Amino acid sequence: MNDTPRTLPLVLEQPRGRAKPPRHLADLAPEERKEAAEKLGLPAFRLKQVANHYFARLERDPEAMSDLPAAIRAELAEGMLPTLLTPVRVMEADKGTTRKTLWRLFDNALVESVLMRYSDRATLCVSSQAGCGMACPFCATGQGGLQRNMSTGEIVDQVVDGARAMRDGLVAGGPGRLSNIVFMGMGEPMANYKAVIGAVRRMVTPAPDGLGMSARNITVSTVGLVPRIKQLATEGIPVTLAVSLHAPDDELRDTLVPINTRYKVDEVVDAAWEYARTTKRRVSIEYAMMRDINDQAWRADLLADVLQKRGDWSWVHVNLIPLNEIPDSQFTRSRDEDMDEFVRRLERRGISTTIRDTRGDEIDAACGQLAASEV
Repeated sequence: MNDTPRTLPLVLEQPRGRAKPPRHLADLAPEERKEAAEKLGLPAFRLKQVANHYFARLERDPEAMSDLPAAIRAELAEGMLPTLLTPVRVMEADKGTTRKTLWRLFDNALVESVLMRYSDRATLCVSSQAGCGMACPFCATGQGGLQRNMSTGEIVDQVVDGARAMRDGLVAGGPGRLSNIVFMGMGEPMANYKAVIGAVRRMVTPAPDGLGMSARNITVSTVGLVPRIKQLATEGIPVTLAVSLHAPDDELRDTLVPINTRYKVDEVVDAAWEYARTTKRRVSIEYAMMRDINDQAWRADLLADVLQKRGDWSWVHVNLIPLNEIPDSQFTRSRDEDMDEFVRRLERRGISTTIRDTRGDEIDAACGQLAASEV
C-alpha cells in the first residue's frame, strides 16, 4: 500500500497577461547565444559561463555563479535566466519515489511535472502545453481546454529542476541521476512542435551547451498528428515515439480521441510504422484501459490485426495503461482480469505488451488533475 501523500504548500500568485514567456537561455540554440550576448552588451564568453552553470551544474540563480562579476549578475538574471516556473505545490507518494510538482507560469497558467524513481532509472514526465486542445473525454487535461503553448525554456526548466531534485537527493533513495524524459504531461507535444523539438535538442546537446542526455531515453508522445510524426522522422534525433491510440477501430476512436476524425487509425499507424522504419526505433502504442469501453478481448484481437498489417511486428510495443480515473467521469479503470486477457491475446500474436506500473494515484497523478483542483 502506498504511504499517505505528503503535501508541501508554496503558493505565489502572479498577474495574468498575454505576453509571451520571457526569453531564457534555454530558448536559444548555442549559435544564437553570441547575438544575445551582444544585445546585452556582454562578451560571448559570459554566456558560455552561464550555459555551463545552467546546463552542466544545474544552477539557475546568477547570484550563485561566483565566476561572474557581481555587477552583471542582475542583468544576466533578467536577460538570460528569468524565473519561468514557480512551484505552487509539491506532493509525494510511493514512499517518496514519486514527486509531483504543480507549477505556476509567468502568466498564471498552471502546469505539472512528475518525477518517478525506479530501481533502474529516474523518469520525469514533462508538460508541453498549459492545458490541451485535443479534448479527449477521459483525460483531465482535455477537460480544461488549451490555454497556450509552453516555450522551449519552460519545458527545459522542468528538466533542470528534475535533474537537480535527483542530484540533491530530494527523491527517496538518495542522490542520483535523471535518466529518462517522457513528454506525457499536460498538452499534445506535436501541437507545440517547434518548442518541443527545441527542448529535445537542448536535452541531447552535450554539456555545457545542453544537458547531454541520450535521445534514446526521451519519449515524445502524440495522439496521432500524422504530419508531425512524419516530420519527427526527419529530425535525425532517435527519440522514442509513443502513439496514444486507445482504440483499434475508427468508430470508437472517433469518440475517445477526437483528432481521429481527421487522422484515422490506419493513417496514424502507417505514420508510426514509417517512423520506426526510418529511425530503427521501436514505437510504443499507448492504450488506456477503460472498463467495458475499449478493453474487450475482441478489441485486443483487432489491435493485433491493425499492428500486424505492416509486416514484422517487432517494430512496435503495446503499453497498456490502467486508467487514472477523474471524478464524476463515466470512464473507469478496467478490471484486472480484463487487462490480463488483453495482454494474453496480444502476446499470443507475438506482440510485445506490458501493463504500465501505476504511480501516485493518491496525489492526482493523472495529468491535469492537480491543476484542475487548484483553479
